Amino acid sequence: MNREFEPLPQARLAGLHCEVARTDLSRKVTRNSPAIEVMTDLTRIPAATIVAETSLGDANRAMMLRGVRLLLVTDSRHVVTGVISVADLLGEHPVRIAREHGLPPAELMVAKVMTPLERTEAVELDEVMRADVGHVLATLKRSGRQHALVLERAEGGRGTIRGIFSASQIARQLGESQPSTTEIARSFAEIEAAIST
Repeated sequence: MNREFEPLPQARLAGLHCEVARTDLSRKVTRNSPAIEVMTDLTRIPAATIVAETSLGDANRAMMLRGVRLLLVTDSRHVVTGVISVADLLGEHPVRIAREHGLPPAELMVAKVMTPLERTEAVELDEVMRADVGHVLATLKRSGRQHALVLERAEGGRGTIRGIFSASQIARQLGESQPSTTEIARSFAEIEAAIST
């Protein structure tokens, strides 16, 4: 039996002096805070995914629409086959591959430039539960990447990508300026102009 829900009463804002709620700074994240506080938990927030047969142009648009810089690449059964980041989309790698195939970079498929699962590393969820934010930052720095996946193991050689750490999100939560990045923030138009000269 379906439960009936009544709409909530709403108040008129006309004539009110309204301010934006202030962040509770007493709960500010620090490098000593539990790492789980800065993890994007994919059981609460849907993962940003894409299929390998998507063009890089569409992958770029998908990232912009979702406001993310990393997509999990999945197959038709939602099994993760790799990852693709902004650096993969806009770096030198797609330009080189596009030249080899005589295509504009935006028309290459994700499969051509993604990092396959076999070459991807992840932090175990059990480790995250015992770690602090500083440990995550050290991990990102050592890998030279802007993201780290979090793996939750299951029996029988199975696992689930349970979360994602993002250097830029952590910087925002710490109240710091954006970290220096190795990701190249150029548009496809700039890349195409570079290869046409």
